[in-house]
Amino acid sequence: MLAMLIMLTPGLRNEFIDCQKAKVRNAVLHVLDVKTRWNSTLQLLERAYQLREVTCEWLKNPTSSKFQPLFTTQNVWMHVMDVLWPFLYWTLWMLKRHSVTQHHVITVYHDMFNHMHGVM
Repeated sequence: MLAMLIMLTPGLRNEFIDCQKAKVRNAVLHVLDVKTRWNSTLQLLERAYQLREVTCEWLKNPTSSKFQPLFTTQNVWMHVMDVLWPFLYWTLWMLKRHSVTQHHVITVYHDMFNHMHGVM
Protein backbone atom coordinates (compact mmCIF):
# COMPACT_ATOMS: atom_id res chain seq x y z
CA MET A 1 0.00 0.00 0.00
CA LEU A 2 2.78 2.39 0.92
CA ALA A 3 4.60 1.66 -2.36
CA MET A 4 1.48 2.54 -4.34
CA LEU A 5 1.03 5.70 -2.30
CA ILE A 6 4.61 6.84 -2.97
CA MET A 7 4.12 6.31 -6.69
CA LEU A 8 0.74 8.08 -6.67
CA THR A 9 1.92 11.64 -7.36
CA PRO A 10 5.09 13.19 -8.78
CA GLY A 11 5.54 15.20 -5.55
CA LEU A 12 5.62 12.13 -3.32
CA ARG A 13 7.88 10.31 -5.80
CA ASN A 14 10.32 13.24 -5.86
CA GLU A 15 10.39 13.46 -2.05
CA PHE A 16 11.16 9.73 -1.89
CA ILE A 17 13.98 10.09 -4.44
CA ASP A 18 15.38 13.09 -2.52
CA CYS A 19 15.60 10.95 0.64
CA GLN A 20 17.98 8.61 -1.20
CA LYS A 21 20.27 11.14 -2.90
CA ALA A 22 22.68 11.53 0.03
CA LYS A 23 23.09 7.77 0.50
CA VAL A 24 23.08 6.11 -2.93
CA ARG A 25 24.37 6.91 -6.37
CA ASN A 26 21.22 5.90 -8.26
CA ALA A 27 17.90 6.40 -6.54
CA VAL A 28 15.28 3.71 -7.12
CA LEU A 29 11.55 3.60 -6.69
CA HIS A 30 9.20 0.87 -5.61
CA VAL A 31 8.07 -1.75 -8.09
CA LEU A 32 4.34 -1.86 -8.72
CA ASP A 33 2.46 -5.12 -8.93
CA VAL A 34 1.01 -6.62 -12.10
CA LYS A 35 -2.13 -8.62 -11.25
CA THR A 36 -1.44 -11.40 -13.73
CA ARG A 37 2.14 -12.19 -12.69
CA TRP A 38 3.16 -13.76 -9.40
CA ASN A 39 6.76 -12.69 -9.98
CA SER A 40 5.78 -9.03 -9.98
CA THR A 41 4.33 -9.40 -6.48
CA LEU A 42 7.57 -10.95 -5.31
CA GLN A 43 9.56 -8.16 -6.97
CA LEU A 44 7.32 -5.55 -5.32
CA LEU A 45 7.88 -7.07 -1.88
CA GLU A 46 11.61 -7.53 -2.41
CA ARG A 47 12.10 -3.90 -3.49
CA ALA A 48 9.90 -2.62 -0.65
CA TYR A 49 12.04 -4.62 1.80
CA GLN A 50 15.25 -3.22 0.31
CA LEU A 51 13.87 0.32 0.56
CA ARG A 52 12.57 0.05 4.14
CA GLU A 53 15.29 2.35 5.57
CA VAL A 54 14.69 4.97 2.89
CA THR A 55 10.95 4.65 3.43
CA CYS A 56 11.47 5.22 7.16
CA GLU A 57 13.47 8.38 6.36
CA TRP A 58 10.79 9.54 3.94
CA LEU A 59 8.14 9.11 6.63
CA LYS A 60 10.01 11.61 8.82
CA ASN A 61 9.13 14.40 6.35
CA PRO A 62 6.23 16.53 7.61
CA THR A 63 4.24 15.97 4.41
CA SER A 64 4.50 12.18 4.54
CA SER A 65 4.50 11.54 8.31
CA LYS A 66 0.73 10.99 8.23
CA PHE A 67 1.41 7.72 6.39
CA GLN A 68 3.48 6.29 9.29
CA PRO A 69 0.79 3.71 10.24
CA LEU A 70 1.30 2.06 6.84
CA PHE A 71 4.98 1.33 7.57
CA THR A 72 5.73 -2.37 8.01
CA THR A 73 7.85 -3.37 11.00
CA GLN A 74 10.82 -5.71 10.79
CA ASN A 75 8.87 -8.39 12.66
CA VAL A 76 6.06 -8.32 10.11
CA TRP A 77 8.58 -8.41 7.24
CA MET A 78 10.18 -11.53 8.67
CA HIS A 79 6.80 -13.29 8.86
CA VAL A 80 5.88 -12.28 5.31
CA MET A 81 9.22 -13.49 3.95
CA ASP A 82 9.00 -16.76 5.89
CA VAL A 83 5.60 -17.44 4.34
CA LEU A 84 6.52 -16.44 0.79
CA TRP A 85 10.04 -17.81 0.44
CA PRO A 86 9.04 -21.32 -0.76
CA PHE A 87 6.68 -19.79 -3.32
CA LEU A 88 9.55 -17.73 -4.69
CA TYR A 89 11.82 -20.77 -4.74
CA TRP A 90 9.33 -22.98 -6.62
CA THR A 91 8.27 -20.20 -9.00
CA LEU A 92 11.86 -19.50 -10.02
CA TRP A 93 12.65 -23.22 -10.19
CA MET A 94 9.76 -23.84 -12.59
CA LEU A 95 10.67 -20.83 -14.72
CA LYS A 96 14.21 -22.16 -15.17
CA ARG A 97 13.02 -25.56 -16.34
CA HIS A 98 13.30 -26.07 -20.08
CA SER A 99 11.34 -29.29 -20.08
CA VAL A 100 7.81 -30.33 -19.25
CA THR A 101 7.13 -29.79 -15.57
CA GLN A 102 3.74 -31.51 -15.25
CA HIS A 103 5.20 -34.50 -13.45
CA HIS A 104 6.67 -32.12 -10.84
CA VAL A 105 3.38 -30.36 -10.09
CA ILE A 106 2.24 -32.77 -7.36
CA THR A 107 5.60 -32.54 -5.59
CA VAL A 108 5.60 -28.74 -5.79
CA TYR A 109 2.03 -28.40 -4.51
CA HIS A 110 2.69 -30.94 -1.77
CA ASP A 111 5.71 -28.93 -0.61
CA MET A 112 3.80 -25.63 -0.70
CA PHE A 113 0.82 -27.01 1.21
CA ASN A 114 3.09 -28.61 3.82
CA HIS A 115 4.84 -25.26 4.22
CA MET A 116 1.54 -23.40 4.65
CA HIS A 117 0.31 -25.93 7.22
CA GLY A 118 3.58 -25.47 9.11
CA VAL A 119 3.26 -21.68 9.02
CA MET A 120 -0.32 -21.75 10.26
